[in-house]
Amino acid sequence: MVRSKVSSKKQQNRGVDFKKIKRKIGRKLPPPKNATNTEIKSKAIILPEQSVASERAGLAVSKKGLTLKELLQQTSHHNPKIRKDALIGVRDLFLKYPAELKLHKYAVMEKLRERISDNDRVVRETLYQLLKSVVFPSCKEDNQGPFISMMMAYIFNAMTHLAVDVRLMAFKFFDLLVQHYPSSFSLYAEKILENYKDILQKNQFYLQDKGKLKNALAGLVRCLSLLPCKTREVDSSLEKNLSEQRVLHAFEPDLPEDPAGFDLIIKKLRDLVPVLISCFHEFIPLVHGTMHLDAQSFDCMLYILQSIDLAVRFFVYRTAKSGPGSCSSIHPYEGPDTTMWDQDVSPVVLKKLLAIFPLNPRHGLSGKDDARYFILNVVITVIFLHSSEWNCPPPDLLEIFLEFIENALSGKTSSAAELSKAFCEKHLLSLLPFIPKIVSRVSRNWRLRILQAFTEAFKDSNPESLVKLACLSAIEDMLVPRHGIPSFDASDPEILGHEITWIRELPLLLIMLGDEHPSHSKVVLHLQLCLGQCALLNSAVAQEYDNMQYPLLEFYCTCLDERSMHYGPFIKLSRDSQELSVCCLYYFSHLDSSLLKSIAFCCLCDDLEPFMLFRIIEVLHSAYKAGHVQIADHISFFITLLSRFRVFPEEIYQVVEGDKMSNRGIFKSVTSVVSSCLLHMGEDSLVFQILEELLLDLISLRPPIDNICAMLRVLLLLDSRPTRLSEQSIVNLSNYLLGYLIDVASSIPEDDDKSTSSILANTCHYYLRPCFLLFARSEKFLKNTLDVMGSFIAENGSPPLSSNCILNANDHTTGIRAVVEILILMHKDVKILRILSSFKSEIANILQNMLLLQASKAMNMSYVFYKNGENMENGICCWQDGDSGCVKSNYYNLQDDKVGRCLLRGGMPLKIALAVIFQACNIVARMPMAGQFIAVTAQYRDTPDEVTGSFYTELFHFGY
Repeated sequence: MVRSKVSSKKQQNRGVDFKKIKRKIGRKLPPPKNATNTEIKSKAIILPEQSVASERAGLAVSKKGLTLKELLQQTSHHNPKIRKDALIGVRDLFLKYPAELKLHKYAVMEKLRERISDNDRVVRETLYQLLKSVVFPSCKEDNQGPFISMMMAYIFNAMTHLAVDVRLMAFKFFDLLVQHYPSSFSLYAEKILENYKDILQKNQFYLQDKGKLKNALAGLVRCLSLLPCKTREVDSSLEKNLSEQRVLHAFEPDLPEDPAGFDLIIKKLRDLVPVLISCFHEFIPLVHGTMHLDAQSFDCMLYILQSIDLAVRFFVYRTAKSGPGSCSSIHPYEGPDTTMWDQDVSPVVLKKLLAIFPLNPRHGLSGKDDARYFILNVVITVIFLHSSEWNCPPPDLLEIFLEFIENALSGKTSSAAELSKAFCEKHLLSLLPFIPKIVSRVSRNWRLRILQAFTEAFKDSNPESLVKLACLSAIEDMLVPRHGIPSFDASDPEILGHEITWIRELPLLLIMLGDEHPSHSKVVLHLQLCLGQCALLNSAVAQEYDNMQYPLLEFYCTCLDERSMHYGPFIKLSRDSQELSVCCLYYFSHLDSSLLKSIAFCCLCDDLEPFMLFRIIEVLHSAYKAGHVQIADHISFFITLLSRFRVFPEEIYQVVEGDKMSNRGIFKSVTSVVSSCLLHMGEDSLVFQILEELLLDLISLRPPIDNICAMLRVLLLLDSRPTRLSEQSIVNLSNYLLGYLIDVASSIPEDDDKSTSSILANTCHYYLRPCFLLFARSEKFLKNTLDVMGSFIAENGSPPLSSNCILNANDHTTGIRAVVEILILMHKDVKILRILSSFKSEIANILQNMLLLQASKAMNMSYVFYKNGENMENGICCWQDGDSGCVKSNYYNLQDDKVGRCLLRGGMPLKIALAVIFQACNIVARMPMAGQFIAVTAQYRDTPDEVTGSFYTELFHFGY
């Protein structure tokens, strides 16, 4: 059948989808409709300011212009390089703007802690350096609780990370946190120890990642070092620190205080110690192999041993705190005490660790290898000594360790020539504290061997070294009875020989240390004091202690001659060390006079503190009461202080009381203390009899005024009324006393200031009172003194003055003025004035000698004398220095203010210091110059026949 034609027609009428355009060859095709126009057109845009820059004005930005918020956001970027750059930017920003860290520290830590588990090693290291150098040091003083809790959550997360690198780095972050916040360990001790056990059990990476393992082990050592090791450390320093820190808000103590907290730590340590020992055994093939021990392997082995040692020390501490059955009282041969160290741990330590001792490689050693193995053996020895506190070691094993200790003390190592002395001494410090217990528990043979090696180490060590301090501590434990350490057999001559050697080294050590190592000197002095306190009477130790005082002379002071003193280290030591040294003096059974002399010279040193001066007097007087000082030596010590103490300044009259530049007040206190001690030494009459001749001989040497006054006061304190002075002593003292009186009187300043008059009066009374008391107790002494005054004026001689007298020996005029001053002061004293009525002829002789001297014009001076009739009780003497032309009047009258029968003679101007009434007086003055006149005002008369006085010039006489 044929199709219809209609269908073909429909096909022809259908539209075309794509119209094909025919192109001629050689013409360029037009671009397609969807082509991108690549033409670039630019126009200049001028803006007054950028909006972004204006918004950041005044903000803290990094070097790249990023704010803290932007930097913290970039720390979470997917690109590790951007994360690292963001952490570096945070560090730069905080270094430039430290206040930003203080303001946003919690927000910063919330963002930074996320990088602890970062997969990139460089980012973690950058974060570690940022926390170490910037963040933690700046936030150390802030509230620690929230800060620690924020960090620990992410650190624990990193410790359980699948990647070993992240896990090991987490321990490094925790170590950094413990360095700045030690309490972080005690808060999470149980969980931290559990994580350490887990990471150490996975030993497949030990030999490949020793450096990272070393960092983790170093953190473990730091954590375990925070645990208490000794009872005294916790009871004193730790408790003190905790009490001071509890005032902080949200503070947690560094260590758990309740036994339950310690029990949890002990449980974890029991599991950790076997793991540490197994880890240590992984390195043993290196010891027996042919290759040398590299530095990283050595560090890992050392940290493992140190961790075991700290764990064992903590067990010892807990055993000591558990009660009467403490480790310090357990003898190693009484059997093991496994109260705190269960039976699973102790065999592991003995069999696996101690059995490989000593570490002696089979191949030849280099210098570094020998030193490293020596250090490891020392730490293993320390572990053994700690574990033997409650565990009985096998005899053969004990012999091995004792031999190593002996060789270490003697310096006899496997290659001793290659190990320096300083190196050996550094690592002996951990062994020396065990010497007292070792020698008290081993056999006599080993005891003598260990003591011999210890004595050699003590003598050969440098005075300022730490080994010397450790040896001194061990000596104290061996010589001073302690709980848990038996005393040595005093009858054993060999042991006694070592003790004597130690004691004889102490004073020599003090002298060698000098004042450059005060901490070492303090330790030596403390040991010396302990020896004096515990030494039994008449024992060998007590005799050696007494013999120490002779080499100690150089420690205090050596006298080359009377004026040359060589002071030892004692003067420049601290007060605590000086106190220890002074207390040692009390325990000498007999203080030698040479040592007392040396100490007395120290007391005279200006550099010695007043407190220590009085402390020396107190201790020596206590020693005298205990019978350790002879009475003659004790008195000689006191008299040396009084006679040779140098008082400054020399002027005795000070306008200001309590002058800091003067030690006169200190010397007055010394005089009072010495007087009190002498007063309680025994019968006053006997002590006075001993002192009388001695003091008079010293006064005759003309010492300074203050020293004479001090000796006179001591003499008067022991004297009685009437005086106990002998006839010869009265004569001798009266001859010397005038010079002292003239010194005191001539030193009185001419000061009319009422504000200072009371001070001057008190000073004058202090220095004159001893003389006036002697006058009151002995009229013969007063008569002799007045006779000496008269002879001094008449003979125009010079009195025996003191060494610091302000007078010249030829200045007779000033001496006479001082005599007049003394007489007036004597008239002012009521008691002396009453006694003076019996010595009218002596006073008249003094005044007559003055008149004769004035009349002879031998002196360029005028004198005025006053007598109220025949009564000598009232008198006044006025004098004028011819050069100055000024008359000074010192007046005293018990009845009234009238002066009668007085003669005044001198140059112009004529000044009268006191307003008085002159009756029947003659005034002699020089002729006035041309054009000048002399005006004299006289008081009115009561009666016409009353004489008012007269005025004379050299040529004329005026009557009024």
